Amino acid sequence: MKVMVETSARHIHVTRETFVALFGEDAELTKKKDLSQPGQFACAEKITVVGPKGEFAMSILGPYRNADQVEVSLTDARKLGIAVPTRESGDIEGTPGCKLVGPKGELEITKGVIAAQRHVHLTPEDAEKFGLKDKQIVSVKIDAGTGRALTFGDVVCRVRADFATAMHIDTDEANAGAISGVVDGIIIP
Repeated sequence: MKVMVETSARHIHVTRETFVALFGEDAELTKKKDLSQPGQFACAEKITVVGPKGEFAMSILGPYRNADQVEVSLTDARKLGIAVPTRESGDIEGTPGCKLVGPKGELEITKGVIAAQRHVHLTPEDAEKFGLKDKQIVSVKIDAGTGRALTFGDVVCRVRADFATAMHIDTDEANAGAISGVVDGIIIP
C-alpha cells in the first residue's frame, strides 16, 4: 500500500470576504502554481499572520473557502505564541484566532488556527483497493534513505471523489524524518 508523501508548509485558506478586507474590493487570487489535490493552488498573494509573540508571512491556498483557516506546525505555533490544537482541516470550532494583515487592511479572526492532523487523501477507488475507509486511522512508514526512517501513527484517511491519493505531513514531521521533496510511504492499517 504505497502512497506519495508530500510536505505541506504553513499556509492559510481564506473566504472571499476576508480576502477583500485584506487586499481590496477589486483584488482577486492570483494562481502561482497548481497543487497535487485537484482544483487546489498556491497563490502569489501572502498574508501576515500575527500572534502574541511573533508573525509569519504565509501563502494563501486557493480557491476561496467557507471559513478562514491558518495551518501551522507546532514549532510555528510556539513562535507565534498561540497554543494550537491538532485538528483535521475544516474542524475549527473552539480553536484560537489571530490577526491577519494584508496590503489594504487587517482583521482579527476569532478561530481557525490549527496544526493539521497528518492525513492521507484517498480516491474512493484507491481506498477500496487498499481496504481503507473514510476517517480510519492508520500508520505510515517512511524511509527516505536519510538514516532517519520513521513510522507516523494517528494518520487519518480522508476519502473523497475529488481527492488525489497523497499523504500530507507538516514541516516538523518532515524534518523529523529528514524528508525533502516527495517521497513514498507504506500504509499500515
